[in-house]
Amino acid sequence: MAQKPSIPKGTRDFNPEEASRRNYIFDTIRRVFREFGYAPIETPAMENLSTLLGKYGEEGDRLLFKILNSGDSFVPLAGKVPADASDVDSNALSLKVCEKGLRYDLTVPFARFVVQHQNELTFPFKRYQIQPVWRADRPQKGRYREFFQCDADVIGSDSQYNEFEMVQLVDSVFSRFDIRVLLKINNRKVLAGIAEVMGYPDRLIDITVAIDKFEKTGLEGVKEELLAKGISARGLSQLEPLLLFKGINTSKIAFLNRLFEDAGSEIGLKGVEELKWLFSMIESVGVGLSVELDLSLARGLNYYTGAIFEVKAMDYSIGSICGGGRYDDLTGIFGLNNMSGVGISFGADRIYDVLLGLDKFPETVMDAPGIVFFNMGKEEAVQALRYINHLRAAGISCELYPDEVKLKKQFDYATRRGVHHIAIIGSQELQDNRVTVKDIISGEQQTLEGKEFMKMFGVSV
Repeated sequence: MAQKPSIPKGTRDFNPEEASRRNYIFDTIRRVFREFGYAPIETPAMENLSTLLGKYGEEGDRLLFKILNSGDSFVPLAGKVPADASDVDSNALSLKVCEKGLRYDLTVPFARFVVQHQNELTFPFKRYQIQPVWRADRPQKGRYREFFQCDADVIGSDSQYNEFEMVQLVDSVFSRFDIRVLLKINNRKVLAGIAEVMGYPDRLIDITVAIDKFEKTGLEGVKEELLAKGISARGLSQLEPLLLFKGINTSKIAFLNRLFEDAGSEIGLKGVEELKWLFSMIESVGVGLSVELDLSLARGLNYYTGAIFEVKAMDYSIGSICGGGRYDDLTGIFGLNNMSGVGISFGADRIYDVLLGLDKFPETVMDAPGIVFFNMGKEEAVQALRYINHLRAAGISCELYPDEVKLKKQFDYATRRGVHHIAIIGSQELQDNRVTVKDIISGEQQTLEGKEFMKMFGVSV
């Protein structure tokens, strides 16, 4: 018995309607990126594993899909694993049997691209990239193992105007989707200042990884994780009021300023200065979305160094649908130092779920032909194909039903495809050089002289 076909968990097939909706998302985001002056690039699905490992933190390394060496390059595990498995360095072992991995995000491959092609680029370099990424995560609602990211980055400039442009990108994209969103902003320098206040300036990664789970686990979950990692109760007492502080953005900034001045945290004060500037720009220039300074926002990726962003849908329950931030030296890991950048990533798959859940997809998004010509016989089909040539040349999607079958079957096909118009050239229409055209939506039907029929669709012959 043949095995029932299936696909790996966390991946999906897309039927024509779903694919058309996804293309609407990609096209909308791509249009905004171009309006802001970003140029497209593409990178391979797989990168050298050495490019990916160690760039996303311990949790990110565990979620990397590693590609096992094949053929003559395969290195067997035998003799490579110590008797005491606890002594195994998983990354070092992975590199022995896997030279490549599927990309985890688009940012690290972008940094590799910039270093590799630096002599070909004009800086500041503004790029966008819309491609799939892969993560060996546990599949659940809104979380997939294969999904698309839509990224825009500016690299080669440390100007904060680029941060503000990220805010504008978010505003423009979601206003076009007609989705109400909340943009959360924080700064990794502020988090570094908090680590200093807690008495653990060298434990920033542990602290940010735990804080990043605040929304899911709550305060007790964060405290439990940090206690397990050796953070003292006294240190946690400094963190607790920060995570629980409520108030408007200016109040939060003033609170942080006092805290870091009292503690003498220079990096914390630098973060506050950057937040003040960004929020003043938002206030002065204006944006349409809601913006909040969220002191619990950490974004666990290790390469962020300044402003960090996360976007939530306000009318639909799902995880973040967009995020990003400033990274000061991501290219340094590939040998090109002092190349600061900032970027934003739109999660197309979650945006799809939000648009579907809120019924925000346009009715016209389906990639269906605008006109289907019925097949009424050989000579009639030849005449229909002449019209089709002119219509397609004018950019109008149309097709001829391939088989000469009953009209009901052809009509059912057109309606199931979501076609707007059907065109019939029977023996009488052929003789009179006319076309019978029916609007399926309104039900209106008329028989027109050939030139009038073409004029109906804005085509002159």
